[in-house]
Amino acid sequence: MFDARTARLLAPGEHLTIAGAPGLRLEATATRRAWIYRYKNASGQMRQVKLGAWPAMSYAAALAAWEEARAVRDAGRDPAAERRAERVQTHARLVVERRGPLTVRRVADLYLDGHVDRHRKAKGATEVRRMFDTMLGDDGQCDAASYSRRQAFALIERWAGAPVQASKLRSELGAAWDYAIDAGELPEDTPNWWRQIMRGKLRSKGKQIAGEAVGTSKRVLKPGEVGELINWLPNFSQLLDDVLTVYLWTGTRGAEIVAMEAEEITDEPTGLWWTVPKAKTKNARHPGAGDLRVPLIGRAERVVRRRLKMYPTGWLFRPVRGVAGHVQQKVITEGVYYRQPYCTFTSPTQPRLTVTHWAPHDLRRTVRTTLASLGCPDSVAEAVLGHMQEGVKGVYNLHQYDNERREWLTRVADYWEQLAASS
Repeated sequence: MFDARTARLLAPGEHLTIAGAPGLRLEATATRRAWIYRYKNASGQMRQVKLGAWPAMSYAAALAAWEEARAVRDAGRDPAAERRAERVQTHARLVVERRGPLTVRRVADLYLDGHVDRHRKAKGATEVRRMFDTMLGDDGQCDAASYSRRQAFALIERWAGAPVQASKLRSELGAAWDYAIDAGELPEDTPNWWRQIMRGKLRSKGKQIAGEAVGTSKRVLKPGEVGELINWLPNFSQLLDDVLTVYLWTGTRGAEIVAMEAEEITDEPTGLWWTVPKAKTKNARHPGAGDLRVPLIGRAERVVRRRLKMYPTGWLFRPVRGVAGHVQQKVITEGVYYRQPYCTFTSPTQPRLTVTHWAPHDLRRTVRTTLASLGCPDSVAEAVLGHMQEGVKGVYNLHQYDNERREWLTRVADYWEQLAASS
């Protein structure tokens, strides 16, 4: 028979068994007394489930709850597992009631807040957010758990005219669905249609210029074009002239050039060097990557030294109108496009490029191709461009290639001057 006085005197860690009710016990902790039902499940594993707290749950109520739980166990079910499932469902219902239904847009926001903003650079995170803002449309209000394959297909098909952007949207939504499922926001059996629809069918046909398709081929300037372009560069603003010159004389990425800071420049016994911090490079996410060492030679050295006199600290390539920060890479890309003869946005009085159909990044590709044509070893040429070596080479070959970089970029600089002199 249950004795309330004995129950009150239980020390923390002690328990009281109930005669005639196998598995039912009253367990004591420092702060409470709880009715517990201990049993073996169908697999023979020991389990327990809390029935309620004493004295809020009386002895009689505990017996009734024990009989109910025991009947569940005798039917081959697991009372503890069912209680956990019930709590999960209740929690999910309360979350929905508090936050509202889990829509496609809410899944996207969970992914943005929990992953993208934490692991992407600010520019990349802003672009993903902008893509969701502008491309989800009314689908953003649809219930995510019941979102159908047909709906997913229709959304991506709507943007299929811009296949590269549609493919990015499909990829990011697929990652958002994976994130929501992993986080328990979506049921585990929710299908991730984004991983299945239109696979391999969103391929770019290349850009068009003045209504003419130019395909997806990669542009490399011919030697004569390089010389002609070098002589044409002063027609640009000083800012564009300087950035494009550094492109040609270093082969570095545009995003690295425009973010150059005075503190990254060092005058060393071998010459002027620019050390691009790992965080600013495209390899920032790779543990094995390091800072990129770039020798500044010829015209690139003259550009940087002149800009150091203008800006002894901070950014070397600043917007001409005094806007805070460094000039954006797109300003350089647009500046080149506005001088192409097929651009319709520029005043007819502005000088037009005589070397056409190229973008700033093509200069980097031209440097790499020229290094190969001059006989530069692949390992050195890849180091010049800041590419990581693949596979086992990248694990065992830790040589920094400083001397080789300076040697081969000096050869490129001499070659550029020869081409400019003969154009």
